[in-house]
Amino acid sequence: MDTNELDRLLIEAHDRKDHAALIRYYTLAADECEAAQDIDAACFYLTHAFVFALESGAPEAEALNARLVAYGRAHHLEF
Repeated sequence: MDTNELDRLLIEAHDRKDHAALIRYYTLAADECEAAQDIDAACFYLTHAFVFALESGAPEAEALNARLVAYGRAHHLEF
């Protein structure tokens, strides 16, 4: 996905306070950064997705936590 399009979607999701969309779009941004081998940026986006998943009780929180743990950016949490 084009970076400008993803930025627009993230802003719109923030405006709507749509946590499901924020989790999806931040995860997508992280996936794209991982593919480009930009792990710092990927973890930045993963952290945002993880926080929104935690706030909303979304099931994605466990997988997002595991990805951050794999990069040494978080401790493993029990869900």
